[in-house]
Amino acid sequence: MDDRKTRFTRRTALKIGAGAAGVFAAPAIMKAARAQTGGFNWKKFSGQSIEVSLTLGPRADVLRRHEKEFTDLTGIKVGSEAVPEQQHRQQVVIQFNSGNPQFDVISISWHVQKRLVGKSKWLADMKPLLADASLTAPEYDFADMTAGGIRWATQGDGRMDTLPLSIDPWMIYWNKELFAAKGLAFPKTFDDIVMAAEKLTDKASGQYGWVSRGLKNANVPVWTSFMLGHDMDPVNPKTVTLQTTTPEAIAAAEYYKKLNKDFAPPGTVGFNWNESQTSFSQGKIGMWLDGIGFAPPLEDPTKSRVVGKVGYGIMPNGPKTKNSATFGDGIGIAAASKKKEAAYLYCQWATGKQMASRLLQSGGGSPCRASTYTDKDVIAGLKLPREWLTCLQESTAIGRPGLPEIVPVTEFRDIFGIGLTNTIGGADAKTEMTKATEAFTPILQKSEAS
Repeated sequence: MDDRKTRFTRRTALKIGAGAAGVFAAPAIMKAARAQTGGFNWKKFSGQSIEVSLTLGPRADVLRRHEKEFTDLTGIKVGSEAVPEQQHRQQVVIQFNSGNPQFDVISISWHVQKRLVGKSKWLADMKPLLADASLTAPEYDFADMTAGGIRWATQGDGRMDTLPLSIDPWMIYWNKELFAAKGLAFPKTFDDIVMAAEKLTDKASGQYGWVSRGLKNANVPVWTSFMLGHDMDPVNPKTVTLQTTTPEAIAAAEYYKKLNKDFAPPGTVGFNWNESQTSFSQGKIGMWLDGIGFAPPLEDPTKSRVVGKVGYGIMPNGPKTKNSATFGDGIGIAAASKKKEAAYLYCQWATGKQMASRLLQSGGGSPCRASTYTDKDVIAGLKLPREWLTCLQESTAIGRPGLPEIVPVTEFRDIFGIGLTNTIGGADAKTEMTKATEAFTPILQKSEAS
């Protein structure tokens, strides 16, 4: 491989996670912070204890692994938990609605929860905290945050109720050994994906060409990944109307059905990312479409049979365009927390340069800091193949939100997810998307009207 292709320029780094987003400026916040006086002290709230609620996954793993470091730095004790994503999102709503959430710090999936938490004002605004020099570490360097991360973290009313943590573009993991055995190259188009999946499938020997999420709700981003290649968003971002019965949306659902019905392993209707990851790691799956942050276990010889055999492929060309569905996470402070300042120190630590470097080096995701991608020492310490880094670079350059930015995202995923799961069982894709559209339309209209 030509190592020149893996090098990040600062311009490229600033694009990480931005996709089609506009550029947001950070200097105003930093200027306000510099204008204030007051000595910063990491130990200012020593002796306090905070509770942290995280979504189970690579980002949570990195944060929890280094918690003692935060306690040593600040004297603040941390109680944390990492909950599977669907249960975590349900808990967030229940606890916030109770008026007394049992956590001070919470990780938020922007692509699902951003507008919900923003509309409800469940999280504290970070801007006044960032502007307070007595609370913000001089080395935090908010100006280093990427444009895409700031866009995601900023609500429509201008409040920033999370700090940017990670952007997660989707790509295709592929088994180079299985491809070579069939004389196949990595797919260049959506139709090539189907062709390769068919040739790689040998059900008699337990080998399958494809795996992806089949579990309702979790499976929707697989469908929208194919929709984006048709240059179509599920919800028109300008008119906030559904585009889920368009020819492009139906064609995307047909790709989903074909791959998961004919070329995926038994039980795929119950697969989320973790089941898909486990299945791919056993060496009998040709391709797996999912987030780039799920790579580390695949290169761990204690967990995987495909170490050194994994290819990291940018999403192939769709009929109209080439896009990578992009998702992201932020970390914020419960507005009801009585320990906001201590919680803010944790959020700074979690999104600081050192933790960003660790996240990238571990392969757990794409941190929202530009300097991470230009630091030679960070790149040298990468625990994954350089091909993974190249894939990350090229995928973020063609990033596009994989889910609509609406309040009832969970209902959207539930309703369309059921329809997609039904197609794996043989149901007609157009019929299922039409039914789902009819069911969700009044929910969306009511949400936008309130």
